[in-house]
Amino acid sequence: MVSDLSRRSFLSGSAVTTAGATIINTAQTMTAQAENSADGPPLADTQPVTIRLNVNGAMRMAQIAASMTLAEVLRGSLGLTGTKIACNRGACSACTVWLDGVPICACMMLAVDVGARSVTTIEGLAQGETLHPVQQAFIDHDALQCGFCTPGMIMSCAALLQRNPEPNADEVRAAISGHYCRCGTYPHVIAATLAAAKAHRG
Repeated sequence: MVSDLSRRSFLSGSAVTTAGATIINTAQTMTAQAENSADGPPLADTQPVTIRLNVNGAMRMAQIAASMTLAEVLRGSLGLTGTKIACNRGACSACTVWLDGVPICACMMLAVDVGARSVTTIEGLAQGETLHPVQQAFIDHDALQCGFCTPGMIMSCAALLQRNPEPNADEVRAAISGHYCRCGTYPHVIAATLAAAKAHRG
């Protein structure tokens, strides 16, 4: 009985020792591979690429990393900081812009994938010094507080009025359903969009 217990203890100890040695060897191998890759040639993604984008009706050129999103290029390389980056994974819609007139999350598209399609940002809505009706209505109806979600909200609401000049409140709610506003200005956003629609009709 004593020898049987000793044999079991020995086998258990051997198993733990073997598992520990395997983990250590694996970790050492991974570390060595990482060090070797760091000394190797640079990844292709680190090589800059030159792209041309049609933004707000003008052709813009930028030299970027291939992994950069449209939102990053708009804010960084092109200096159009009206487009906000918040969640950076398409969950809050703060970065909404138009791609050929359709609202998209700019943080979810690589800039190199835009191609010849037209990009419109919040900076492209106004006509000179004249604000877009939705922009003006947001001011008139106090539809912004911290302002971080505001550009994306305006882009979605303006797109709604382009495809449906006479929306009802439920249709406005649907248009902004993907937008996250921690200030809770949704009722004001709906009122502003309906007022902009009415002003445009009038």
